[in-house]
Amino acid sequence: MSIEKVDTLVVGAGQAGVAMSEHLTRNGVPHLVLERDRIAERWRTGRWDSLVANGPAWHDRFPGLEFADTDPDAFVSKESVADYFVEYANLIDAPIRCGVEVKKAEQLANRAGFRVETSDGVIEAKSIVAATGAFQCPVVPPVVPKETDIVQMHSFDYRNPGQLPDGAVMVVGAGSSGVQIADELMRAGKKVYLSVGPHDRPPRAYRGRDNVWWLGVLGMWDAAAMKPGTERFTICVSGARGGHTVDFRDMAAQGITLVGMTQKFEDGVLSFAADLAENVANGDAGYLSMLDAADSYVTRNGLDLPEDPEARDFGPVPESVNDPVLELNLVEASINSIIWATGFSQDFSWLKVDAFDEAGKPKHQKGVSSELGVYFLGLPWQSCRGSTFIWGVWHDAKHVADHIATQRKYLEYKRPCESVPQS
Repeated sequence: MSIEKVDTLVVGAGQAGVAMSEHLTRNGVPHLVLERDRIAERWRTGRWDSLVANGPAWHDRFPGLEFADTDPDAFVSKESVADYFVEYANLIDAPIRCGVEVKKAEQLANRAGFRVETSDGVIEAKSIVAATGAFQCPVVPPVVPKETDIVQMHSFDYRNPGQLPDGAVMVVGAGSSGVQIADELMRAGKKVYLSVGPHDRPPRAYRGRDNVWWLGVLGMWDAAAMKPGTERFTICVSGARGGHTVDFRDMAAQGITLVGMTQKFEDGVLSFAADLAENVANGDAGYLSMLDAADSYVTRNGLDLPEDPEARDFGPVPESVNDPVLELNLVEASINSIIWATGFSQDFSWLKVDAFDEAGKPKHQKGVSSELGVYFLGLPWQSCRGSTFIWGVWHDAKHVADHIATQRKYLEYKRPCESVPQS
């Protein structure tokens, strides 16, 4: 059976794979993109029904294409985002092959390159780009045993309130996914408990500019790493209902019961840390520091942006913060379902190369692996804070593609033939 050979093989055709294909083409690098499902499949089937992008349409896109018939300040639906990547792939004529799963990739013996086993046969590639993204394997902490009457699901599997049984819902995790799902369930008439851990709570907009604009002009998108001590922080920002600033006081005032970080489950009782007030206060402090930085920027640059004093007006501290619930008997509270909005891990088990540390995380510099010929794209903080965002992965892809093109030039170099003396 013949073996297909390619120069560069890109695994995954989400936003990372599509961006990678564009920059490889621009560099003249022959390549193939393999996708086990459809282009941008995770946007379609790995998100809840009402999800919209967390950034406005003018910002959360690739440079070469705007969202058609869309208000630039709107937050685009997940289906429209997926359609956008399909359109973009067609625009750049990306060589994407869907319905092909990569099962294993390993180095070739005694020569450069990799042998890649797929569901459609074997491929040999000189370089591999793992563009499978940051949201691969849902993480559910082993707190509540599966052998209970409680319906448990990760936010990855949540679609809409109609999925859940009657009764109250516990949402664990107060990042963007957790707060949006909790809000949706509350508005659907559910009694909701929300477990809030350490978080960063930026303003959705301030002084007439969206948060993404402030992050840009203040240079915050370019941060190379998280600030020490914030590694466990989640980001809670929302584009839902036209976009709004997440405020836990407002959520409590509307009927959501806030609790601290979920710790353990025993004899039907779920226990929480006594850290709710601290987490909310730290989130508020981060929020206010962002407003301070924005105000300083306006003054320093003499900008004519409207003042926004209401942005600093906080409502009263909720009772659930002043007198936190530390234990909940799930039966007595009528909690029949738990949604774990607790993040994702990555799975590179198919990639059998020496490119990972002891924790299984890729060893790389801005996506260029420690293993020659292996590259990564779509990793959190791959080069900066913006790396997992649509626009950010496009710029990271350019860096990786440029490196691949440069390596090809080295490998193609041949010494000039010595001139033969004429007789």
